[in-house]
Amino acid sequence: MRFESSIVTIHSLRQNIKVMRKIAIYGKGGIGKSTTTQNTVAGLAEMGKNVMVVGCDPKADSTRLLLHGLAQKTVLDTLREEGEDVELDDVMKDGFKGTHCVESGGPEPGVGCAGRGIITSINLLEQLGAYDDDKALDYVFYDVLGDVVCGGFAMPIRDGKAQEVYIVCSGEMMAMYAANNICKSISKFGKVGDVRLGGLICNSRKVDNEANMIQEFAKKLGTQMIHFVPRDNMVQHAEINRKTVIDHAPEHPQADEYRALAKKINDNTMQVIPTPLAMQELEDLLVGFGIMN
Repeated sequence: MRFESSIVTIHSLRQNIKVMRKIAIYGKGGIGKSTTTQNTVAGLAEMGKNVMVVGCDPKADSTRLLLHGLAQKTVLDTLREEGEDVELDDVMKDGFKGTHCVESGGPEPGVGCAGRGIITSINLLEQLGAYDDDKALDYVFYDVLGDVVCGGFAMPIRDGKAQEVYIVCSGEMMAMYAANNICKSISKFGKVGDVRLGGLICNSRKVDNEANMIQEFAKKLGTQMIHFVPRDNMVQHAEINRKTVIDHAPEHPQADEYRALAKKINDNTMQVIPTPLAMQELEDLLVGFGIMN
């Protein structure tokens, strides 16, 4: 009985330990990663979660909706202007419902590597204590530029900075091709580390049979379509007003879609090493759903 009691006590202690979930959002350029990330983060913040967003894009547009359009100074710009004497408050601003917002930025146009900017930014955030236990973060989201095309952009999953990946895609061929390509990187790094795929987020483009096709695609990858986000002009209306949908139109059905996505991610326990498709298999899937006919 004393042994069983000890097991229960240990289990209870583990249940009470706060575990920070480190999530990277990937997907084809222009698929809506930043919009999806910020609206999802708004949903989590509304649930009372403590979230940090790290924009990993030289455009520095990964946090503008949470900050109501504030042109935040990026980490790399701050380092260029102020040298190494940087404080956390210099590069982190609080946004919607206390979300913590950082933009890594990039090199000057035509000079240097944007991927290196991501590495520099994340390393600096670690040095400045952004991830320390006293910050009590529930989530860190990395909104990563485009496909995994170089080591710098793969850095969040390669170096264990992110352990849970969600891929934003649609029923368009190139979006699915990019998603499949990203799964190759997750599979590679997952076999030697602890990064896992949490699922596909379908950001609808109103392609024929889109939801069913992405569900089948996810099944073949060994994962899930965690949520289907319908296309709605309210997203654009909110962006024009420099807000997330949850912030701009909290009663709108589209706001509930992002709340549903946030809850599904919060509750998700399905994390896998995916099995990417061969190109012919991917094309057969598209043909099977009538996309390439």
